Amino acid sequence: MNERLLQFIWQFQYFNKNELAAVDGTSLQIIHPGFLNKNQGPDFAEAKIKIANTLWVGNVELHVQSSHWHQHHHSTDANYSRIILHVVWLHDEMIKDATGETIPALELQSLVPKILLQKYEHLMSAKGFVPCENFLPILSALKWMAWKERLMIERLQIKSNSILQSLQQANNHWEEIFWWHLAANFGIKVNSFVFEQMAKTISVNILAKHKNQIHQLEALLLGQANLLNDDFKDDYPVMLQKEYKYLTKKYTLHSIEQKPAFLRMRPPAFPTIRLAQLAMLINQSEHLFSKIQSASTVHEVQKLFNVTANDYWHYHYRFNEAAEYQPKNTGEQFVNNIIINTVIPMLFAYGIHRNEQQWKDKALEWLASLPAEQNNITKKWKQFQVTNQNALDSQSLLQLKNLYCDYYRCLDCAAGNKLLRTNKE
Repeated sequence: MNERLLQFIWQFQYFNKNELAAVDGTSLQIIHPGFLNKNQGPDFAEAKIKIANTLWVGNVELHVQSSHWHQHHHSTDANYSRIILHVVWLHDEMIKDATGETIPALELQSLVPKILLQKYEHLMSAKGFVPCENFLPILSALKWMAWKERLMIERLQIKSNSILQSLQQANNHWEEIFWWHLAANFGIKVNSFVFEQMAKTISVNILAKHKNQIHQLEALLLGQANLLNDDFKDDYPVMLQKEYKYLTKKYTLHSIEQKPAFLRMRPPAFPTIRLAQLAMLINQSEHLFSKIQSASTVHEVQKLFNVTANDYWHYHYRFNEAAEYQPKNTGEQFVNNIIINTVIPMLFAYGIHRNEQQWKDKALEWLASLPAEQNNITKKWKQFQVTNQNALDSQSLLQLKNLYCDYYRCLDCAAGNKLLRTNKE
């Protein structure tokens, strides 16, 4: 037994409540268990408990053993001065409050169904893809839909917090912060940090001044990413070096020290290609975040990001290494990835910042209209009959696996809750 499981049992009243009595034999009736408190202080607030003939309203504190009250130093903490009931798994000591009054205690050990404890133990010791895989899908389609939406909102709130923290660094300039996060996304997972650091060395104002000169944009991005420092044979990178030398003097630029990685990557995802595509995106658009905000459909946004790198890259993946002709288009899958991981979180964060629901609603609507992501995690969920119909589904399933299942947070999960509350083997 642990306190989190004990909280779960009390919160959902998953124990025999017939003829309840405190440990001293006094009759006890639970009118309302109270509301779970996830902050500092007693476990449950605003509980209503009838003890003998008196109705008490106040806080409830839970412990595995009564004596843990002292271990947690509650006797000297003013937050615990209004405890009306001490709920414990094992009663081993009567506890008094700061005034010397004995706190009524309820022991749950003999009142909880053994099947619940057995299921919980099974979940905590499971070693499969997810702890509850043998019981999936367990939730109805409607409840899965509601749970996924909650997970998605939680995921977007986490991402929004990161964006809003960065916003302060950008002096509340949304186009600037969008540029940073967009560049990070173009770097994909491997080069995300490097690309973001590169973006922070070039303001959107500088980019705007050179947006009509694709060679200068490439020089800025590739140079600041530390990719123009080699000895080149081809005329094209030599020309970029000259452009970059001029621009560094003009704007007193200093490139990042770390170089983007090429190893174990598919050539279309090489940093040279992604930066060339990013340069072309800048060349073909302006006030990008504003355009996204004014877009009425996600299809309009997809068209914005559907760009092809400059002609040189049709025949190259890296400088000095010729390759067969292949236009370097961003492609549908990559564009959708940008929208899912940059555009949607930015819109949601903007809605939080402005306290305007319309942006958050638009983010969720667009997410639900995009095709589902296909990866090892979503494919596994599908094996266990958990549907993955759109990007909202796939993002929420990633959230569930990575932040709940991998940490055995079954008590915080709708599926885990349903399993533990189902009185069946």
